Amino acid sequence: MNYQKILDEIYAEIQPELSYGKVADYIPALAEVEKKQFAMTLTLPDGTMYSVGDSQKRFSIQSISKVFTFTLALQLYSKELYNRVGVEPSGNAFNSLVQLEYENGIPRNPFINAGAIAITDSLISHYKDEYKTLEVIMQFIRDISCNPILSFDQIVAKSEMEYGDRNLALARLMKSFGNFENDVPKTVMMYCKHCAITMNTEELSRAMMFLAFGGTDPISKKTFISSSKAKRINAVMLTCGHYDASGEFAYHVGLPAKSGVGGGIVATVPGTMSIAVWSPALNKYGNSHAGTIALEKFTTKTGLSIF
Repeated sequence: MNYQKILDEIYAEIQPELSYGKVADYIPALAEVEKKQFAMTLTLPDGTMYSVGDSQKRFSIQSISKVFTFTLALQLYSKELYNRVGVEPSGNAFNSLVQLEYENGIPRNPFINAGAIAITDSLISHYKDEYKTLEVIMQFIRDISCNPILSFDQIVAKSEMEYGDRNLALARLMKSFGNFENDVPKTVMMYCKHCAITMNTEELSRAMMFLAFGGTDPISKKTFISSSKAKRINAVMLTCGHYDASGEFAYHVGLPAKSGVGGGIVATVPGTMSIAVWSPALNKYGNSHAGTIALEKFTTKTGLSIF
């Protein structure tokens, strides 16, 4: 299959869509991003990479980092993790307080904000220190992306924290139900830092290879997680990776995927490849408008869907 030709077609067809949607302006540091940008990269198991657009331009990965922190926590705690965080779709906004209170401080899944903050809290509990925890998260992402110099954007992290009252409220609500162990502001700041990690589509596509191939990176041959845990992470990506539009995304695209309000989306085609797409203008659900359409076009043109 001529993947470069397919990506070039998508790039041409997607251009009119770049005018639609709006950037995540509730985070001031993200509000300044030029919205008419697009990049898409796929990585094959032999290491071959195909890209279009601004594929080397780094952006804030935001909620995509939740896949990586969930992976680390699942590796550490295994089934015990599900006592603190569920794996069901929420059907509500990613920062909903109502559902969290109704369900006694147990977040529905690790990809909504409350779930990811609880996951961050569990990592800090294990490593005993938020700085060590950030070091572990960063090192893991550097390892899976094969880029030893990846970092996070301090300005974005600070901006998120300054406007993070709802995230602090989610953490305090969980603490009131006994589902939170560490200092609330420090833990939420740690969450903001891993959301502010900057990567490009080439690095993100590379980073998802281990999940596309049962927990083992087919290029480096390194195993990061067991195949059964990789299967579970992919399942939660499929059912919960796009917040309250996860069902719609599965219906139109048909791949396990995770979005972020920075405009990125990562997806896996199990046993075949991993994909990353970026376009910062978001739809009403907080997912990349053009990125979602590009992935639908890709699975339609290639027939590469899990269904």
